[in-house]
Amino acid sequence: MSLRILRPGLLTTVQDLGRFGYQQDGIIVSGAADAVALRVANLLVGNEENAAGLEITLLGPAISFETDQLIALTGAHLSPTINGQPVGQHRTIWVVAGATLAFGAAVAGCRAYLAVAGGVAVPLVLGSRATYLRAGFGGLHGRALRAGDELPIGEASDASATLQQALVRQGTAWAQARWTPGPDLCPTPRRSPFVRALRGPEYEQFSAKSQQAFWRESFTITAEADRMGYRLQGPKLERIEETELLSSAVTFGTVQVPAGGQPIALLADHQTTGGYPRLAQVISADFSVLAQAAPGQRLRFQEVSLPEAQALYLAQERQVQALRRGIAAVFGN
Repeated sequence: MSLRILRPGLLTTVQDLGRFGYQQDGIIVSGAADAVALRVANLLVGNEENAAGLEITLLGPAISFETDQLIALTGAHLSPTINGQPVGQHRTIWVVAGATLAFGAAVAGCRAYLAVAGGVAVPLVLGSRATYLRAGFGGLHGRALRAGDELPIGEASDASATLQQALVRQGTAWAQARWTPGPDLCPTPRRSPFVRALRGPEYEQFSAKSQQAFWRESFTITAEADRMGYRLQGPKLERIEETELLSSAVTFGTVQVPAGGQPIALLADHQTTGGYPRLAQVISADFSVLAQAAPGQRLRFQEVSLPEAQALYLAQERQVQALRRGIAAVFGN
C-alpha cells in the first residue's frame, strides 16, 4: 500500500512526534510543529498517536491513493478536496483507490496534517520517522516530498478496519464520518492570535519599558519563518546591559532576543542551545497556536503563571485522552 505524490506543495514532509534522547549529541527533536493536530489525526484513523503522517505547509500537495485508505485531516484549513469535491476536516474519511486528494487556498492556519491508517512507514532513524531537513535524514530521504514520490503505508489496526467498514457501508466513492472531536481539540486558527507565555530565565535583564512592550504590543511574523523559528517584527526590546551570555538550553516556544532587539520564537526544528537572552517561554498548551500562525500575521503575547500553564497543559492532555478512550470504546483498539 502506498501514497503517490502528484504535486508536492510548498513544503510537505513526513513527521511524527519527534526524535527524543539525542539532544546531548546535538540532534534536535524535530517532529510535527503542531503535535496536537497530528495526534488527533492519528486517533481519528485508529493509529497510535506517534504514527508518522504528513505535515503540509500553506500550499498543499496533490496525492493519489494507490489502494483504499482511511485518512484524517487536521490543523490548518487549506481547502482540501477529494476528486474535486470539498472534504471535511477533523473527521474520519474513507477514500477509494485511484482518488486524488488536493488542496486549494489557505483559509486559516499554516500547517495541515494528513494521517493514514497504518501510518507512513518510512524507515526509522534513531527511533523516529520525523524529517530533519537541515541534517538531511529521517522521513523520505531526509527531504521534503517531491512529485513522483511513493510513500509506503503500514498495517492498519483493528480499530482502523472497524472505522473503515462503517464508512464503506455508505456505498460512495469516498465517505466521511459525521462526528468530529470537540472544538477545543479542533480550533480554527485565528488571524491575530494571543500566545500565552511565561517569563524566561533572562526576563529581568530587559528594561521595564521593553518588558511592558512585549506583553502589550503586537508582533508581525516576518518572511524569515520556517520550522526552526519565526523572526518577529515589533517594538525594539532592549536589555539593561548588553553582557555576553553562555549558551543555554532552548526548546520549542523559547523566545530569544538577539542584539537587534527583534525577538525570535523557536519552533519544532529549533537548535539544542542558544546564546541569546531568553525573554519568554510559550506554554505547551499554546504550541499549536504558535505553529499555526503564518508569515505576515500579527500575534500578541499574554503572560500567565506557571500554575496556570500547568493546568492548561493538563486540560489539553485530558481532552486528547478522552478522544482516545471514546474511539477505543466504540471501535476498539
